[in-house]
Amino acid sequence: MITVEHLTKRYGDFTAVNDLSFEIEEGHVYGFLGPNGAGKSTTMNIMTGCLSATEGHVRIGGHDIFEEPDQAKRLIGYLPEQPPLYLNETPMEYLRFVGEAKGIRGQKLSEQIADVIEQTRLKEVQNRLIGKLSKGYKQRVGIAQALLGSPKVIILDEPTVGLDPIQIIEIRDLVRQLGQEHTVILSSHILSEVQAICEKVLIIARGKLMAFDKPENLERLLMASNTVSFVAEAEADEIENILSGLDPVSHWQMEPFEKGSIRVEVQMEDGDVQDVCRSIFLAFAEQKRPLLELTSKKANLEDVFIELTEGESVQMQEARAQYDILEESGVQTDDSGV
Repeated sequence: MITVEHLTKRYGDFTAVNDLSFEIEEGHVYGFLGPNGAGKSTTMNIMTGCLSATEGHVRIGGHDIFEEPDQAKRLIGYLPEQPPLYLNETPMEYLRFVGEAKGIRGQKLSEQIADVIEQTRLKEVQNRLIGKLSKGYKQRVGIAQALLGSPKVIILDEPTVGLDPIQIIEIRDLVRQLGQEHTVILSSHILSEVQAICEKVLIIARGKLMAFDKPENLERLLMASNTVSFVAEAEADEIENILSGLDPVSHWQMEPFEKGSIRVEVQMEDGDVQDVCRSIFLAFAEQKRPLLELTSKKANLEDVFIELTEGESVQMQEARAQYDILEESGVQTDDSGV
């Protein structure tokens, strides 16, 4: 559905996107992750035709976004982080304006407006001024305008930012529903949100693609970092003797805790975490040494994200942020600089 080939965006000597290539298949929900200034917004703006590229190609449904912009853009619905809403209009008025701007007319436009209002649950506020709506409803209006024209691809940039917990749940449910009929690309800083909604995840850092896979497959990359932590009322040599007799356990660290107890962190290279916890509990019980705490930690998407993006320096993030600001303000930049 979407093919990105060797995409590069430079601003003078600064490279915001560096030889980026990936392919998005039809009918899935994709998460797009990266630290601030990683090149995420730049990439999304290029994919939607809002920004030119220095090198490379983006094809939407076979149409090059630069050479066939009209055909490519008809396949895309885009919700920027700040929805371009007219606050002195009602959702009905605004959606009619957007629909006409997209070339939809007459009965077809009326039917599409009714459909997107139903999809986004805007019916009860459709005749209220957008400026008087809650942040959650404003996001829904933004999503509704993205749906007009029945695009095959929906790109949502931080759709839940600034929402309260109930509104976040509602928008997440809406995104899941959209994923049944559209290809959805979701940018978010909330890793738990991406893990809960998205079928595949792209992680970008320093303008490069660091990973692209299912969340569970990415987590397996860090299986070696699975840990079991416990606090025992025992002497250090007793703990050493007990742990050395457990097969799945090979490395551990100890440090004094409180009231004569010791905290131990066990690093696992293989084996099931629950089985290891069970073995530790039974081994200490057999020696009549009480465990005051016993917890396990499995690698998750957050661990993968940190592992793959931790090399992004503060200076690099600040530099990228400056160029993001320029893009958002509409300042035109090219290879020769700003």
